[in-house]
Amino acid sequence: MLQAEESKQEKTGSGFSDFKVKLWKYQGEMGALIPLLQSAQETYGYIPELAIDHISQIVGTPAAEIYGVITFYSQFRLRPTGKNLIKICDGTACHVNASSVIIKTIENELKIANDETTEDGLFTLQKVACLGCCSLSPVVMINDETYGRLTPKKVQQLLKEYSERSKEAQL
Repeated sequence: MLQAEESKQEKTGSGFSDFKVKLWKYQGEMGALIPLLQSAQETYGYIPELAIDHISQIVGTPAAEIYGVITFYSQFRLRPTGKNLIKICDGTACHVNASSVIIKTIENELKIANDETTEDGLFTLQKVACLGCCSLSPVVMINDETYGRLTPKKVQQLLKEYSERSKEAQL
């Protein structure tokens, strides 16, 4: 299975072989866990079980403990995200300005909850503590674009636009 995975990802130009090259740099080095997890996520877009097993061997830490680290830090993901990652701010300013209504609108429109991905793989919803745009609250960030002063209607329009763009790109 390892060879099949490597072969499949070598054809795409990224994947396990790229990740393996980074692994050797940390062989037995103390404090290497976080950089290795970051490298795995950078390579795959999330941290697959295969990478966890290899990291466990490199750092000499049981896989169960590595899962504990992954689930402790919000930067790490155990599942792939959708094509469009929606980060919805639920910090104080956004919360006071009805981010809960925006969150509900997104959940209802996409039929997903926090940290879930739509069935078509187009969207993943992620609540965050702050996006640093308090003066624009309530705020969402879709991929690298930030949208502020949102209303349910504006959010519905944004989701429609991203959905159409994503489907056109697939053609």
